[in-house]
Parts: sequence; C-alpha cells; structure tokens
Amino acid sequence: MCMDVRKTCVCGKHYVQFHLRDNIMSPEVIETLYCPDCSRQAEENDQTMVRDNNWLIEYDMELARFLAAANLQVPPDSVTPLFLFDGGYATWKEMYPGEQKDILEERKDIMGLLQTDPQEYLRRINSWNISRVEQLKADGWRKAQAA
Repeated sequence: MCMDVRKTCVCGKHYVQFHLRDNIMSPEVIETLYCPDCSRQAEENDQTMVRDNNWLIEYDMELARFLAAANLQVPPDSVTPLFLFDGGYATWKEMYPGEQKDILEERKDIMGLLQTDPQEYLRRINSWNISRVEQLKADGWRKAQAA
C-alpha cells in the first residue's frame, strides 16, 4: 500500500498529490512545494530540492536520510533529492501536477468511440497514449523520461 500526500504550493494557487512509494518516507519529508509562479522567488538548492519543469520540491533531507537508512539500508550520503523523486519515494502521484484533469479533456473525443467503434477506440487510445508520453518526454517532465 502506498501513502498519498497532498501539498499546497507556497503561493496557495495549486494543490498537488504526491506518492510515497511503499511508505518508506513519511509525509513530512516533503517540506515545501513551489509551483512555476512561486518558484521564481525561491532560492534553489540542489542539495534539498528537485526542479521539474519549473516546479520545485524541497525535501527534509535529514529525515529522508534517516528513513532511507532505517528502511532501505542505504548509506545516508546516497540519498539525494533526485533519489527521492526519481526513485518514487516522494514524487508526483501523476506524471506531472494536474495530469488527470488534462487527460479527461484530451481524450474526451476518443471516449465516444468506445460505444460506437471499440476497435477504433483501442487503436486511437493506444496511439494517443504513446503520443502523449512522447510529448511529456519532449516537454522535459522527469517521470515521463523513465516511461
């Protein structure tokens, strides 16, 4: 079972869900969230933060290292913000913040085919999904790079 965590960015405009893989980390590991608007004023620190398309996530690295050492038996100095994000230990629940809302809008036309032409629906939804992931990779979203 994986824990779900919700954080509001510093400016209060966005409410984002996070995924904590295998409950290795606690919600407190995600210290601060900066959306593209409020990240402009943030002082970036690659020792505690990950940047993903102008979003910044700041982690409590002392807590993260303690939990990783205790639960994963990894050396504390190997636990970095990239380890947390890219390893799925404290990352977006979706590929990027707001993806579920975007997906509903994007595939609205395709969904109509499900009742009228299931074969065409399968072809188009598959093609749409592949194109979508390629676009997310091109846009630079970190989680898409591993897909």
